[in-house]
Amino acid sequence: MSTSVRVRIAPSPTGTLHLGTARTALYNFLFARRHDGAFILRLEDTDEERSKEEYTDDIIAGLKWLGINWDEGPDIGGPHAPYRQTQKIDHYSNLANTLISKGLAYLAYESPAELEALREQQKNTNHAHRYDNSGRHLSDADLKKYEQEGRAPMIRFKVEEPRIVSWNDAIKGEISVDTADLGGDMVIVKSNGVAIYNFAVVIDDIDMKMTHVIRGEDHIHNTAKQILLYEALGYEHPVFGHTALIQDTEHRKLSKRLHGESVHIDNYRILGYMPEAMVNYLAQMSWTPHVETGEAKEIFTLEEASKLFELERVSKSAAVFDLHRLNWFNAHYIRSLPLSVITDRAAPFLEQFNLSEYSREQLEQLIDTGRSGLSVLSELTDAVRFYFGETLAIPQELKDEHLCTDSARKIMTQTLKSLNDMPWHEPAGCKKFVDKVGKELAIKGKDLYWPLRVAMSGSTHGPDMGLMISILGEKRVKARLESALNLCNQV
Repeated sequence: MSTSVRVRIAPSPTGTLHLGTARTALYNFLFARRHDGAFILRLEDTDEERSKEEYTDDIIAGLKWLGINWDEGPDIGGPHAPYRQTQKIDHYSNLANTLISKGLAYLAYESPAELEALREQQKNTNHAHRYDNSGRHLSDADLKKYEQEGRAPMIRFKVEEPRIVSWNDAIKGEISVDTADLGGDMVIVKSNGVAIYNFAVVIDDIDMKMTHVIRGEDHIHNTAKQILLYEALGYEHPVFGHTALIQDTEHRKLSKRLHGESVHIDNYRILGYMPEAMVNYLAQMSWTPHVETGEAKEIFTLEEASKLFELERVSKSAAVFDLHRLNWFNAHYIRSLPLSVITDRAAPFLEQFNLSEYSREQLEQLIDTGRSGLSVLSELTDAVRFYFGETLAIPQELKDEHLCTDSARKIMTQTLKSLNDMPWHEPAGCKKFVDKVGKELAIKGKDLYWPLRVAMSGSTHGPDMGLMISILGEKRVKARLESALNLCNQV
């Protein structure tokens, strides 16, 4: 086995990129970078019925969106190609035949109907389902009969019983599995010649010289099977580390069946989550970094995490996916990432507006006024809607309470008369202008500001008054004040 750290993420392209798969990929990536090792992407695509290229594209795009890049993979190649299992079918078959020649595996001819009958019999007698290993004992006459019937054999690996398979797990510590719980002799190659997951994955990890296998705890029984296969093939197994699964706040395992698109990584990109937030949140769900100062550290970049990541500090307990917690991280990054980055990422949420109304600098300014209160970037659409167009809809209750009063009419009329004196490119100067109008009319505070806010933005709350006026500009401010006055005169 290689001495330099080599780890992998090996998703099956039978569905879109799952939150759990993304977290597993992240932990492998961080572990590789922490130890100056290699991180490999491999596709386990032997499920010919369910595997689709669109899922492969989704997985690759999702990992790249998170900033998780690989050193070898199906899209970039590498020294241990191919990185798709469907391109190694003959290789798996050859090694399976080697096990047959050593007496460690055998041809089994059970039909699907016979296996189903066995399952029903065990169910009716309240026995756990397992293969009865009857294929081990076929006579030459039996073999000849099945061949003459045209049955296509599968290949089964002999699971040694009784035996306890044990390993020191890098996350959970000592783990032991009784081979009696592994379901009997396991299929390693199906009757159509395609290798089963547990066999193909072992061969791939051997071929690609994996030193560590970091994956979910739902693979623990698979690990026991795979250790038996490593032994049979004559190789030392890698270090295994099994992470606890991700649950929802009701402690149910996250699944596409129960949770739909909320487990799909791309769903979060579409909704306006920052990849930095998703990475930060996924990383700290089950991992607590050791910081020399002793202070808890919650906010960290991918690069910072890669310098701190240790498997020993990954929790054994189930992680809980809490959307409110994710939103907290996301709000932080929306506020703190460079304004130019947020502006670029905001483009999909501003498509309904005529962005040519503003320069790039003005666009960044108006986005900056709206981002502080956002949990997701998709909320920006409503937050900056009032900046676009010359007029806007004003809710009736705001019109009645703040706009169509005698003092409000005086404020808007006086402001319109003095617009030529407004220093449009100076937000602080615009605010002073409004205060000057208020002083002239002996009106101050919310009695001064709210009528103007409602007239210009349709709300009593929003960004700094002077900055808002400066961004809106003379044409829009004039049009909106006039529209508001006309609206009130119609009452």
